[in-house]
Amino acid sequence: MNSLKILGGVTLLAALAACSTVGPNYKVPEQAVTQRPQAGAAFIGTQEASFKPEPLPAHWWRLYDDPVLDQLIQKALAANTDLRVASANLARTRAVLQEVEEGEKPVVSVSAAPGVGRSSGVVKGSPTALPDKWTYDTGVSVSYQADMFGKIARAVEAANADTQAAQAGVDLVRVTVAADTARAYADACSAVRQIAVAQQAVDLQQKFVALTEQRTHAGRGTDIDGARARSQLAQLQAALPPLQAQHRTAHYRLAALTGLTPQEMDMHLLTCKVAPRLTTQIPVGDGAALLRRRPDIRQAERNLAGATARIGVATADLYPSISLGASVGSTGLLDHFGAGNAFRWSLGPLISWTLPDTGSARSRIRQAEAGTDGALARFDGTVLNALKEVESAMTVYARELDRNAALKTARDQSALASEQSHRLYQYGRTDFLTVLDADRTLAATDAAWAASDAALASDQVALFLALGGGWEQ
Repeated sequence: MNSLKILGGVTLLAALAACSTVGPNYKVPEQAVTQRPQAGAAFIGTQEASFKPEPLPAHWWRLYDDPVLDQLIQKALAANTDLRVASANLARTRAVLQEVEEGEKPVVSVSAAPGVGRSSGVVKGSPTALPDKWTYDTGVSVSYQADMFGKIARAVEAANADTQAAQAGVDLVRVTVAADTARAYADACSAVRQIAVAQQAVDLQQKFVALTEQRTHAGRGTDIDGARARSQLAQLQAALPPLQAQHRTAHYRLAALTGLTPQEMDMHLLTCKVAPRLTTQIPVGDGAALLRRRPDIRQAERNLAGATARIGVATADLYPSISLGASVGSTGLLDHFGAGNAFRWSLGPLISWTLPDTGSARSRIRQAEAGTDGALARFDGTVLNALKEVESAMTVYARELDRNAALKTARDQSALASEQSHRLYQYGRTDFLTVLDADRTLAATDAAWAASDAALASDQVALFLALGGGWEQ
């Protein structure tokens, strides 16, 4: 009968545990930025002709249709060290989650303690020494913490949110690695183009220097003309070393991104002469798709969920902790192992409650609430920053397109003016300064146009990075 009463009490406690979970149930707060209708609206930048509100492809770099770029990004996603760090952090949070989940399960322990010894005869009232005896104590015990107020459930909820945030962290690194690899590749290709433009300007100037010297020897020019031509040549030659350094360092960045040393990087892998660049409309989706896709937003939202669950963990400390235990075993003399009178068992709850010292528990609740307020602020800040980055990247790219078109027109006109001035100078129809000025203008506009092309390639990658694509497996 007593056993039935105890079992009935255990059943009642288990039922109470199933229906009492303290702390707030998580949902995205109504005051969060993501709950505003404007957050999911179409981007302002889609009014530009360069963009279209179609969904962003999972692997945006394939839009370039560049096998070398695809190969580099594939290598980077497989071997990048930042990704290895993020993956290790994810594995750690999963292990923590498994540890916390173990608290929901009963704990079973087995003990066996044989021994030999002699009891004191004086204590037993014997005038002679007692004999040596072999004894034993063996048993099995089961304990289970009744989660009366949901402390364990909230801890599991928080650990699960941490794991999901760590997964979003891995996705965020994948996005960054893909974009950094594409940018380094674009920089390397752009440098090739800019070096070619700069070298062409140097070659033309060298021909002009030779022509000037011929005219000087023939008495149709002055030494000042030759000095000015050679000065212009030196200025054009000075533009080459920085571009060559940019080309080399871009290779080194690609090596690090793909897990290689500079010595292991194939310097002949890149055969591109111009940076990859889309000339069609770029798919950007809308704000709602961005909120679902960007890993840093998902990470911040999961951190908020974890912080909210920890309020429940702290609140549970205001209430008693109840553990249920049962044990069965045998204790006696080893030569009478398993005797009926050596059998023992026990069953009952263990209640632990610290009263009236609840001040520290309430302090931990306030700490958890403040942590949740901070997590909400970070979540809102992440969303606002994401929307800002996308709109800014779209604006920068659209305006650079306008600038690029104007620079191309300026370059074409400068080339025409330079060609005409050289022809006139060759027949003595214009002075040296006119030719020199035309050449300087051509070199400057040609270099500016090539630099704008490089900026456009980089701006496209920056936009894709802001859109948060590329983490999908």
